[in-house]
Amino acid sequence: MSNGRQLTQAAIDRIVKWTDSGEPAGDPKDAPATIAWPADGCQIKPDVIVRGPAFQIPAHPPQNVIEWTSIVVPSGFTKDTWITSMELKPTDISVTHHICINFRPHTPDVQYYTPAWNDKPRDEEGIEIKKPGEATPTGDGQSARDRQSARSNGLEVCYLPGDQAADYRPYHAGKLIPAGTDIVFQVHYTPSGKDAIDVPLLGFTVPETPPEKRWISTSAGGAGAGGVGTGGQDSPEFAIPPNEPNYAAPPAEAELGADVELVMFQPHMHVRGKDMTYTVQFPDGKKQVVLSVPKYDFNWQLQYMLAEPLRLPKGTKLHVQAHYNNSTSNKYNPNPNRTIYQGNMTWEEMMSPFMALLVDVKTDPLTVFKRRTAQAVEGGH
Repeated sequence: MSNGRQLTQAAIDRIVKWTDSGEPAGDPKDAPATIAWPADGCQIKPDVIVRGPAFQIPAHPPQNVIEWTSIVVPSGFTKDTWITSMELKPTDISVTHHICINFRPHTPDVQYYTPAWNDKPRDEEGIEIKKPGEATPTGDGQSARDRQSARSNGLEVCYLPGDQAADYRPYHAGKLIPAGTDIVFQVHYTPSGKDAIDVPLLGFTVPETPPEKRWISTSAGGAGAGGVGTGGQDSPEFAIPPNEPNYAAPPAEAELGADVELVMFQPHMHVRGKDMTYTVQFPDGKKQVVLSVPKYDFNWQLQYMLAEPLRLPKGTKLHVQAHYNNSTSNKYNPNPNRTIYQGNMTWEEMMSPFMALLVDVKTDPLTVFKRRTAQAVEGGH
């Protein structure tokens, strides 16, 4: 991976030796220069900034749950515009579970700055109440028309704690935002016991010349393929039994309908998530594990960037398998004694094998997948 965050054993040993010896200071003249953090906290220097809506987060909502909601704002783009990076920033991280945005063609009936709440019936533990085998719409509170009109865009970028800005420039790639596009902010806040207001900001860089490739953020499918919110469908087969330490979720599967380059993975599960493995099968039958996360950690959700893009020809099949620990051996498990289904909240579960692909700028994004598991959202995120 190009963005590996691991330490070598030699580095770990050196740190341990230093701490064990009392953490002596080094020579001051060898100290590195003080880091000059950006005053606005941005990782990119945006050319365009869109101010999102102001959200009021109550200190003590019913059941201590704030449902996901979406709100549409105008993008301000009056002509077709390529963008080569995006960064989404909340102004109050203490209450922000995640924020995602997608692009939607403008329609005359759009209601700007009007929240669309995704209310759900919940029991005393805050778990969504479902009938056995029921598959209910989940995600961002948008209508089916909204999701279809987003076409190949779907979710485009998300803020998650510790996540990095989406920068396509090292890959000579970008995303095309058509003229008149609206932006849907989908937000998930967690109450902190204090009233709060968050105003998310979305920044873009705009190149002087069009990029060479198109960046597609997508998912192979899975249970609640929307993951952090593409408006996917529940999988009625996804049900983690009580006290099950190694539940194998129904796999996510897809087949490519075009030549692509695979560049990024982002596995997403919740607190019972245990592991996730991405495997590709080439048209000649050869299989290759392209990512294995054996110890998934909800508090350490990373984007795994390949050091070199992996070329996948049309007809390549993708297979993603995940396991969950719903037992007492999982210290993060809020209740091992009940069956867990797909749901939006952290104490429910998801299986979202996100990834990013590069294609030629002339490739229609809708042709990238020939098929995907039923729960996948057309166009990805």
